[in-house]
Amino acid sequence: MRISRKWLSQYMDISDLSIEEIAQKITDAGLEVEAVEHQSQGTNLVIGEVLECTDHPDSDHLHCTKVNVGNEVLNIVCGAPNVAAGQKVIVALPGAKLPGGEIKKGVIRGQESNGMICSLLELGVDPHLLTEEQKAGIEILDAQAPVGNTDPLQYLGWDDEILEIGLTPNRNDCLASFNMSVEAGAILHREVKLPAYQKASECGGPTKLQVSSKTKKCPLFLGKVIGNITIKESPLWMKELLRASGMHSINNVVDISNIVMLETGQPMHFYDKDAIKNQEITVVDGIQEDYTALDGVTYALQPEDIVITNDGKPIGIAGIMGGDDSKILDTTTGLIIECAIFDHVSIRNTARRLNLATESSVRYQKGIEPLAAQKAVDRAVQLLIEYADAKEIEETVQYGQTPYQPKTLSCQYMAINDRLGTDFTKEEILEVFKRLQWNPIDHQDHFTVDIPSYRTDVEGMADLSEEVIRLIGYDRLPSTLPMMEMTEGKLNPSQRLRRELRQYFTTQGLQDCVTYTLISTKKMENAILSAGEAIELASPMSEERRYIRTSILPSLIDVVSYNQARHISNINVFELSDVAAKEGVQTHGAFVLSEELQQTKWTGYSLPADFYTAKGLMEAILEKVGINEKRIHFVANEVDTNHFHPYRSACIRIDQETIGIVGQIHPQYAKETDCKDVILCEFDYGKILASKKAKIKYVPISKYPSVQRDLAFVMDRSMPVSQVVDVINKHGKLDKEMIVKSVEVFDVYQGEHVADNEKSIALRILFQSDKKTLNEEEINTLFNGIIDAIQKECNATLRN
Repeated sequence: MRISRKWLSQYMDISDLSIEEIAQKITDAGLEVEAVEHQSQGTNLVIGEVLECTDHPDSDHLHCTKVNVGNEVLNIVCGAPNVAAGQKVIVALPGAKLPGGEIKKGVIRGQESNGMICSLLELGVDPHLLTEEQKAGIEILDAQAPVGNTDPLQYLGWDDEILEIGLTPNRNDCLASFNMSVEAGAILHREVKLPAYQKASECGGPTKLQVSSKTKKCPLFLGKVIGNITIKESPLWMKELLRASGMHSINNVVDISNIVMLETGQPMHFYDKDAIKNQEITVVDGIQEDYTALDGVTYALQPEDIVITNDGKPIGIAGIMGGDDSKILDTTTGLIIECAIFDHVSIRNTARRLNLATESSVRYQKGIEPLAAQKAVDRAVQLLIEYADAKEIEETVQYGQTPYQPKTLSCQYMAINDRLGTDFTKEEILEVFKRLQWNPIDHQDHFTVDIPSYRTDVEGMADLSEEVIRLIGYDRLPSTLPMMEMTEGKLNPSQRLRRELRQYFTTQGLQDCVTYTLISTKKMENAILSAGEAIELASPMSEERRYIRTSILPSLIDVVSYNQARHISNINVFELSDVAAKEGVQTHGAFVLSEELQQTKWTGYSLPADFYTAKGLMEAILEKVGINEKRIHFVANEVDTNHFHPYRSACIRIDQETIGIVGQIHPQYAKETDCKDVILCEFDYGKILASKKAKIKYVPISKYPSVQRDLAFVMDRSMPVSQVVDVINKHGKLDKEMIVKSVEVFDVYQGEHVADNEKSIALRILFQSDKKTLNEEEINTLFNGIIDAIQKECNATLRN
């Protein structure tokens, strides 16, 4: 937001304040002034008249001039190509300090020079506000310029000072200079007098103009015909205010539309009346064609864009830029005013796609007050009558209704002080709202205020308290020590479990990753163990950041693919992060393994990154957090066979609840993601956290000897080995004591001497009692019982 001293001076007296003092006070009140900009800079300047101009005898581009500066005639050497006798110019006298340095007397190629004839560029004026002619040579003043005037910048209107204010998102109202002036007046304790323009548009006779909207993206449209206007040069004050805002003056009519936008914050557009057939304007969407805008560039309109049409043809890109075929020309004799409310999300999407960040689109995107459209029409009619000789004015035509309901808030004085921890008096609090022009009314123990339509950020008592403290001053807050209970600094169960999992993964050789929360449509569609229906952003930064992710694995696969493409081997990564869906927020964990997880070449040790390693990681994690191995089950994956290999993956269950999926990537998905063969796993951290954990029990090591027995069975290939282990454990008790301490599978054989649909499983059983030494008979009895149970319950055959 840019606002200048001259603009503020139109509404209040600030002659006793420097621009730095104004900037400091506004910043202290919560609106940060990011920069103070002087339109031009230069000391010891004077208006002079070139009496003589001759070519320099020793140069092909310099000129020797004699310049009358009022009290003397100076010899000045000038290199500008457009200098000539008879011109009124700006002269920097010896000792003048300009942005480029100090001006001194000197001799230039043998010719005396006592100063410099200046261009505006040399005086620090923004080059974007100058013409090519002004940038190429000195500034030539009009014939009435008074020779000897010691403030030529003030004479030209280039003496303004500008505040660049960084507005917070809730204060879009300050984009309007009228609102910003009321704000500044309240901060500076100044009486503010805005122009009286209310109801200026209520004049006018019958009209044929028709306005309508065929899209919900335009709930309000105001139109008004001005039958006769005069196109001419704008007044100096208007030019100066536009320059201060970084805008060029074009003519009085176009300048009025820009001035009204800057004053009220409401963008508006003027159409040449003769270019609008049948005086009919309709707002639509769904148009897909090329259209040439005011800047002469042809843009491709898309169905989602809001377009202003006449007779079915586009005449403007709503809220962004008008059309080249209906713009105001020097030959224009009448105009149609357009002022409307448009959907800010649609305006943002269109402006971003077309790369058109206009003053209008910026204001629509940030939000406009509900009554701004009517204010803008009133102010525009007033200025057109005064500065464009507007006649033959017709009545205002309106489509839709203004979406505004007056708001009055009530608050107790004590509630303000209780919230802020202050002791402000009733008079101090009421004075704040008087300065803001909120019409406060005292009701003894409480007060009421009328919230202006432009303060859409004020909703309740907290906002009233904020206005009080920021305008009275934060330095009035008493210095107190915070009162808080002593608490023990420790991790909660969720934080502790997260730390344990991270430590475990990293000690096993995996690297901790942090990937983007926002993902593309493709990644959203490939969610694994999804948390639910994905949330789409209303205004995504790009197509790659359109959704909030519901799964971690697609992002981790990208990490592995990126590194593999750069010939980096053994990529083993994990991530613990929140995922979100319309159903709520969850915490997931995921890891991806490739090639080898651990390797020590000099000992020949290697741990392959395969399914069994991933399965072991999950088993170890769950046991580590207190979930007994007997409660952990790996069952055939029927949940997701699009991303996982259907025969080399499994669902992870705690008791009967599925908490994750682990397995080899599906070959087709690996091809789509440019990822070589890897092992994937994603699990629901929240379900692990919520699972009932077993308490750790410490028991003494048995002092009695153990006995190992090996056995091998031939069984159907589809028989899970875990079922065999379960049978052994079920029949491993002796006198109610579990004496089967461990069961180890040490060989799985498929091939010669074994049928194609069968496999041979070799197991080692460890027997040990905590109460006595087992004798041969007891072991044999139990061992034979286990063999019989396996043969019967697993349909297995004992190998000789």
